[in-house]
Amino acid sequence: MKAKKVKRAYFSRNQWLFLAMIMPGILFLLVFSYAPMFGLVMAFQDFVPARGFLGSDFVGFDNFKYLFNLPDVWQVTYNTVFIAVGKIILNTLLPICFAILLNEIRVKWMKKSMQTIVYLPHFLSWVILASVVVNLFNLDGTVNQILENIGLNPINFLGDNKVFPHLLIWTDVWKGFGYNSIIFLAAITSIDPGSYEAATMDGANWYQQVRYITIPGMMPFIILMTILALPGILNAGFDQVYNLYSPPVYESGDVLDTYIYRIGLIGRDYSLGAAVGLVRSIIGLILILGSNKLAEKKTNRVMF
Repeated sequence: MKAKKVKRAYFSRNQWLFLAMIMPGILFLLVFSYAPMFGLVMAFQDFVPARGFLGSDFVGFDNFKYLFNLPDVWQVTYNTVFIAVGKIILNTLLPICFAILLNEIRVKWMKKSMQTIVYLPHFLSWVILASVVVNLFNLDGTVNQILENIGLNPINFLGDNKVFPHLLIWTDVWKGFGYNSIIFLAAITSIDPGSYEAATMDGANWYQQVRYITIPGMMPFIILMTILALPGILNAGFDQVYNLYSPPVYESGDVLDTYIYRIGLIGRDYSLGAAVGLVRSIIGLILILGSNKLAEKKTNRVMF
């Protein structure tokens, strides 16, 4: 007798339930992440909103040729890379130092209080924090009043092209280093305590223990966090820059995201704005793929 063929279901009942649970998230991605990608066709058109995608004239790579001939695009790119790299470096080094020091606190309530205090700014948006920064660092703000009281000249933090990029970097570090320090603190707690006990018995002081045990034990996390940050090297933080910058500091504070916003939406040059966004996305994709390969090589792990 021939055995009856059993019909095999591709998904069990439980799997269908899981699929139903993630369906809203999938729909959200399709509507807000993938569907807008069709708008990239504007980068190759002389786009006129009244005509739409189908009625606008195709101009090929003319928008890209015009883009790379703009005198300020290279300055904007430099600003973006300078600010983003500064944020990546300081958002790695300072949280590591803070996590090491925080790990030395033995009083639990004090340790938890410190974690909470430095972590709180992470939950606040730049719409709120920008007003705090402006009140602190404007010409008649708290910081300049302190400088005047000790006999120093006030600094135009929000209007000086030499100072403004550093203000962006340090205020971003202030906002985010609490979150990063918790990640590195978790890395420290995963180190075998026996290593510290053995080092103490061998006469190693605190600095030697940090140098030869703590830092090497954290290194896989440090490398992974740094590599994960690399794809964002062209993302200097639109929300922060937009809420803090002004025309006097466009020269040093304008980044690619705000440049796209001003050209594409305010200037209504949608095709040029789409071209800038497409170039930025392609470079970001290359950085993501490169950082994934680097993560696999250095940590034997891949991000995707």
